This record gives sequence, structure tokens and C-alpha cells, in this order.
Amino acid sequence: MIQQSFKNNKATLYLVATPIGNLSEMTPRGIEILNAVAIIAAEDTRNSIKLCQHFNIKTPLIAYHDFNEEKASDKLIAALEANKDIALISDAGYPLISDPGHDIVNKALEYGFNVVPVSGSSAFINALVASGIVAHPFAFMGFLDSKESSLKKQLNEDKDLPLTLIYYVSVHKLEKSLKIMYDIFGNRQICLAREITKKHEEFIRGSILEVMQ
Repeated sequence: MIQQSFKNNKATLYLVATPIGNLSEMTPRGIEILNAVAIIAAEDTRNSIKLCQHFNIKTPLIAYHDFNEEKASDKLIAALEANKDIALISDAGYPLISDPGHDIVNKALEYGFNVVPVSGSSAFINALVASGIVAHPFAFMGFLDSKESSLKKQLNEDKDLPLTLIYYVSVHKLEKSLKIMYDIFGNRQICLAREITKKHEEFIRGSILEVMQ
């Protein structure tokens, strides 16, 4: 399967990264694409309409989330078959990174359409490069499991990986997760990052015990 994105006349599914907090980080190309496509598929249209209003984007929005992914994918494939370009966005950052989108990407490829990324913000990349921890090799592991037994299993599987490990974690599970990390990982160096690009952006760097305090 060879895709030469700009050397064919096929309809295109654009994967457009959106700002993770600071709207000034929306790229000119991202705005251009969202204005040009026939449909924008959004994880939460209530959030995405604010982005569209800010940049005066009037393209129709449809919901595309975990609970309607299959049905929405069929609608989007129908649009591509009608030779209409479409864009997929998440609430913040890149689609598919701990967000919906895998189903429509696979279906678009299966039907022979272009799938094209449009660069922009990514929370875990931003956190990585500002962490002070060696930036590569690294692995993005997604969300930490919320169930204690599953979390312990997850961390035990990861503890010996020779990589910088990146996790998303709910603030409500943070203290408990750090205690379990200390028990399994030992007192290694970590960085907590929150509200990246926003007014209350904060990084807490140190050993696990220091960060817990």
C-alpha cells in the first residue's frame, strides 16, 4: 500500500492536531484544512465548536467518540466515497493518542483513501522535552490503569524497560499511583506536568518521594 498524498485525486481524511490549552498554538495549516474540508468529525462537538468559533471556521461538525465510532465511521466513509475531504480532531492534541480515531483511519485505508496528518500540539511530547529526563528512547504508555491490581500488573511489566516512560494519569488517582510507582519502580527520577501551555502550567521534577511530598 503506497500513498503519495499530494500526487493523487483521492479523497482525504486529515488527522488535525488541536491546541492542548493555548489557542494561539493552532497552526495556520490546521485552520486552512478545517476550513477546506466538507466535514469535521470531533470527539466532543461542544468543545470543538469553541475552537471553530474562535477561528471563524464554519465547516459542519459531527460527533465521533468511543460510543458511536462504528456508526460515525460509516457516515465518514460515505462522505469520502462522495469525494469529500474530511477532518478528524480530538478535544485537544492529536486524534488517536488516547482518543478515538483508529476505526475510521483503518476503514479509510481499507477503502483506498488518503490519510494525512496535520502537525500540531501533543501533550506527552511537550511534557517529555521539558521534563529534564532523557528524551529518547521513550515509550508513551497511555493512561495508567485506575484499578489497583491492574495498575500493579501494568507497572511490573514496564519497570525494566530501558526507556523513558510516559503516562497519562487522572489527578484523582495521582497520590495512590505515585505510591504504587515507588513500591515497584523504586525512587527513580520523574516529572509531573499539568496544564501545559495554559496559565497554570506546572512541572514538578525530582525523585518519586520528593514529588510525593
